[in-house]
Amino acid sequence: MCQLLGMNANTPTDVMFSFTGFATRAEEHKDGFGIAFFEGCGVRLLVDAQSARASPVADMVRRYPIKSRHIIAHIRKATQGAVALENTHPFTRELWGRYWVFAHNGDLKGFAPRLHGAFRPVGSTDSERAFCWLMQELAKAHASVPPIDELTATLRELVPPIAAHGTFNFMLSNGQALWAHCSTHLHHIVRQHPFAHASLQDEDVTVDFAELASPRDRVAVVVTEPLTRDETWTPFAPGELKVFVDGAPLDGPPPP
Repeated sequence: MCQLLGMNANTPTDVMFSFTGFATRAEEHKDGFGIAFFEGCGVRLLVDAQSARASPVADMVRRYPIKSRHIIAHIRKATQGAVALENTHPFTRELWGRYWVFAHNGDLKGFAPRLHGAFRPVGSTDSERAFCWLMQELAKAHASVPPIDELTATLRELVPPIAAHGTFNFMLSNGQALWAHCSTHLHHIVRQHPFAHASLQDEDVTVDFAELASPRDRVAVVVTEPLTRDETWTPFAPGELKVFVDGAPLDGPPPP
């Protein structure tokens, strides 16, 4: 099973603590990794078909001072498509003058939608086909970028026909919000004041977020399996689609 990591914050935030624990899971998922993060309207995309444990690109990511409000990362265990750069997540496309970033965990059987010229896969994965179809159908449904609640409503209509073909855990962002859908396994946590210590599950690393964040900071982290052993992670329900804005789920209690 591939591994997903998403982060959405109300201020540009360092992802290295989460990425360190996340990359450890490449020991069993060796078919590539990638990370995409927004800087203003732009996106930096770093991918490699090598394992995140051995990749020089992963070493570069660990040294890069990533500060972003919207981040999606993926560790691949191939089910469809060869181990190759073009099949490595996250994928990006442009729609309505904005970059969109997408990563998927799962396996979609027999999903072969009709795609027109604007959105076609470069690689051979079911994941990229699903992303292209989502972009195509969003473009049909709206003439320009709609409000987040309208986008969410449209996604709630588009996701079930894809999920009917198998496992469709995914993360999607356009630099305004983070959408996350669960078929089988996803968990999230919101870190905000008062901040506390956290220790990684898979590495002997502990951080005191109170030393790194201001009282106004807030960040939501979404991941396939919880990254830390001393925080309370909330599991998604199967079939649940959540949207996160400014570090909080829109369907949750209002932020303080």
